[in-house]
Amino acid sequence: MKKCLRMSGLFLGGVALALACVCHGVGGTYASETENKPSDKYNVLMIAVDDLRPEAGCYGVPIIKTPHIDALASQGLLFNRAYCQQAVCSPSRTSLLLGRRPDTTRVYDLQTHFRKRLPDVITLPQYFKNHGYHTQGLSKIYHGGLDDPASWSVPHWSPSKPMYGKPETLADLNRRREEMRKKEGPATRVLEKDPKTGIPLRVSAPRYRVYGPAWEDPDVPDDALPDGETTNRAIELLRELKDRRFFLAVGYLKPHLPFVAPKKYYDLYRKDEIPLAPNPFPPEDCPPIALTNWGELRAYQGIPPTGPLPESMARDLVHGYYAATSYVDAQIGRLLAEVDRLGLRDSTIIVLWGDHGWHLGDHGLWCKHTNFESATRSLLIFRVPGQPHPGAKTDALVEFVDIYPTLCELCGLPIPEGLEGTSLVPLFENPVRPWKKAAFSQYPRGKVMGYSMRTDRYRYTEWRPSAGGQPVAVELYDHVTDPQENVNLAGRPEYKELVAQLHQQLEAGWQAAKPEQ
Repeated sequence: MKKCLRMSGLFLGGVALALACVCHGVGGTYASETENKPSDKYNVLMIAVDDLRPEAGCYGVPIIKTPHIDALASQGLLFNRAYCQQAVCSPSRTSLLLGRRPDTTRVYDLQTHFRKRLPDVITLPQYFKNHGYHTQGLSKIYHGGLDDPASWSVPHWSPSKPMYGKPETLADLNRRREEMRKKEGPATRVLEKDPKTGIPLRVSAPRYRVYGPAWEDPDVPDDALPDGETTNRAIELLRELKDRRFFLAVGYLKPHLPFVAPKKYYDLYRKDEIPLAPNPFPPEDCPPIALTNWGELRAYQGIPPTGPLPESMARDLVHGYYAATSYVDAQIGRLLAEVDRLGLRDSTIIVLWGDHGWHLGDHGLWCKHTNFESATRSLLIFRVPGQPHPGAKTDALVEFVDIYPTLCELCGLPIPEGLEGTSLVPLFENPVRPWKKAAFSQYPRGKVMGYSMRTDRYRYTEWRPSAGGQPVAVELYDHVTDPQENVNLAGRPEYKELVAQLHQQLEAGWQAAKPEQ
């Protein structure tokens, strides 16, 4: 069979020339001789981190202690401007793992499985499984309660350790949880199952939740908590799978609320030196629909039900977020050290992503659930054996839907039809080359959908009624003069022409924003 080589990915050539491959799509890619034969090239270790902002030493935030993420970035390619497609867990993860945008998956909430709308879709790990890889998922990859058995070669694994580490906290939670269970019954119910597989397609919103404190610093070892336990299991699997082609997806729960991390990670920081958001106020002329009441955080013990947080409480929370981030960084370090110890570095692609950003008091907001830069921008780092510019950073606008086709091309698999992202392989060869004209995100508010577009200079958002008609609100932020998005310019007369231009670009959508190949 004729060999082909994508010219924008010449660094793949050393091993790729030994592959029998077929051209697929624009520019070609590599494919195995048979559909069920694993690639002769790379394993994939995908590390998913919940609520991880793009803040680390390697992202220019030295106060956060992330030596292992920084080391990975120094060996790989860091994406400065990577955007999720919806800033909340299940829609973002679904979009990434299906390579499709929320308006295609129709997953906008935490209760709906993507197979309700797309029963036959092939997920990213499922595609690798179909091409001969052993695929396995640990902890949070899909959203809790909405796993996808078809994605994995063996059943998904979840940690068993408790979320908190202090005995008094656990005792109080167990007591209150038992009281609620006796009074209300199960917290959630399965509302609809797949008639063929029996997997939940739709679950109820929890009737009740029992919350503890928003942060905790137990003096316990790392593996007394779920993420340390997950690392132990991941290391076991790396040892078991080292002689096979594998796609191993490892999910970490922190720094998602509650911010629980062993005390030694809290001790990395002096609370009085923790910076608070420089803009703890809504943007000027911001439409109310763009904001939230951050109910996710308010559910935790001690958080006021309304209004801003006291400064001392805000500082405690930022401290907790930093500590939880450093805890996860340590787990990533253990995992990557085992990859090296087993001699897998030259045969394993590492991709590290946070599922979306997180507000830490900026705009007076906490959590995610918005279309602002702080919620939609997230961390993304690839390390690929033999890449030509290790340690490079790119400012190209990229999206999480791009991860699926990128991994396919890097591993010599044909890129399947129906994906709505673009392979990032050309950026590995030239991180400063022209790329997408825009990245797209969205967030629903009842019967209104906020569609947001990040261009090189601007963030432009329209809040559109689902019934159609004119937007109920419009936002425009200039990232050259206002990188914190503190002033909405959309209503100012001098920006009328620019708003019209950006409206047309938003209407044209992601298809018109794709890079030239």
